[in-house]
Amino acid sequence: MYIFPRIIPTAEPFYLLGDNIGCILVHGFTGTPKEMRWLGEFLNEKSIGVIAPRLAGHATEPGDMQRSNWQDWVASVEDAYHLIRPNVEKLFIIGLSMGGILGGVAVSYLKFEGLITISTPYEIPQKDWRLRFLRQFAHIMPKIDKGQGDWHNQDAEKDHVDYPYQPTRSIAELLDLFTQFQISLPKLSLPSFHIHSTQDKSVPFTHLQKIVDHNGSTDKRTLTVHNSGHVITREPDRFQVFEEIYDFISNQ
Repeated sequence: MYIFPRIIPTAEPFYLLGDNIGCILVHGFTGTPKEMRWLGEFLNEKSIGVIAPRLAGHATEPGDMQRSNWQDWVASVEDAYHLIRPNVEKLFIIGLSMGGILGGVAVSYLKFEGLITISTPYEIPQKDWRLRFLRQFAHIMPKIDKGQGDWHNQDAEKDHVDYPYQPTRSIAELLDLFTQFQISLPKLSLPSFHIHSTQDKSVPFTHLQKIVDHNGSTDKRTLTVHNSGHVITREPDRFQVFEEIYDFISNQ
């Protein structure tokens, strides 16, 4: 008998109602909506409606992620879009890491007023010729270790919720998603805001400029922070970042 997945406590999706402006908050690869909770609460205090979907296969157990693909992750964002879009006049999408990739794909065919990426890679950070064969050997090496984190907020690190490793098959799906992202970026025309930390050890800071250079929009803004690791939304620089995000949204 199939047992329905149980969402990890504190990692649940959330929807906080607001006025006529809304945001979709998209978490990262192997992560959970919890990564976006503090940002969501901050924006909601400003009367902005926020919805943070749980991407397919995430926030339960890694086996569920292995059974999902990049189209499922895009569909999770689409679900959130159709829930919040009828309730707002302006809608923005904010993505952390892979969430920013999903945002870049979503804005290419859904109506948004702005795109915000945080710690988002332009391509897979690791250069390894073996990556192209991931699907072929996923059955003999089903998981890949994550390596050491780069947290600057130790309390947030202890409280962080994600999968302890990366499912190999899911990395192969991520590679396909990168292709869609790189196709979408040059076609973008909406206002965009790209945020990155110089201390990010998961996605090197150089990816910020790569995204800016390939983004077809003429309305692009960037923010560089220096006291955060990869998950900026839960790091010391978050206070500045949240204010800058609100300023960007308010001026569209």
